[in-house]
Amino acid sequence: MGAKLRIDFLTLFPNMLTGFLGESMLARAQKNGILELNVYNIRDWAEGKHKNTDDRPYGGGPGMLMKPEPIFAAMEALQTPGCTRIYMCPDGEKFSPQIASELSKAGHLIILSGHYEGIDQRVRDCLIDREISIGDYVLTNGTLPAAVIADATARYVKGVLGEENSLTFDSFNGNLLAFPQYTRPSEFRGMKVPEVLLNGNHAEIECWRRQCQIEKTKARRQDIFKTKE
Repeated sequence: MGAKLRIDFLTLFPNMLTGFLGESMLARAQKNGILELNVYNIRDWAEGKHKNTDDRPYGGGPGMLMKPEPIFAAMEALQTPGCTRIYMCPDGEKFSPQIASELSKAGHLIILSGHYEGIDQRVRDCLIDREISIGDYVLTNGTLPAAVIADATARYVKGVLGEENSLTFDSFNGNLLAFPQYTRPSEFRGMKVPEVLLNGNHAEIECWRRQCQIEKTKARRQDIFKTKE
């Protein structure tokens, strides 16, 4: 068993995460003691009768901003020495397999999900180590992106995947997309499995798969194909 990874989620919508984190690979990893996943409601650290977590932005503008006080209180209660504090936002660095691999070695991640028009800049300036985006689009809040980060990162923690070689064949590892795969039956509705996969010659199979990866990546993702070249 490898080193354990702890991930704390800070969000205004904890129910968006609880079901997701309790299923499949993430559930097994928690049961086996490889992952520790905790979901916290930022509102639990808000003060006052109404537990307000947002207010109007200074200088005017549409929407509301998340207030700094509950976020500071939550972070200070959860952070540990050397932990990595992440803020999910559209203007962060673009998430990648390389970042997922880096985060898997952190030991402790705290992932803050924004909402409304974002968070007070003082949170970003003082509390956040990395700002990450999962793509060039905007969602209603950062909770779903936080789940994406956790799922992708967990795959790099030793013992989480059933087969460690699974990572080797994933899309984007090595800057190539995944090769096509087939299972039984060898013929279905007139469609046959490529003969090379049935002959037992592993060198030929490897060569065929590699060529498929190159052709697929060149056709679909010129951006990463050029990087590979």
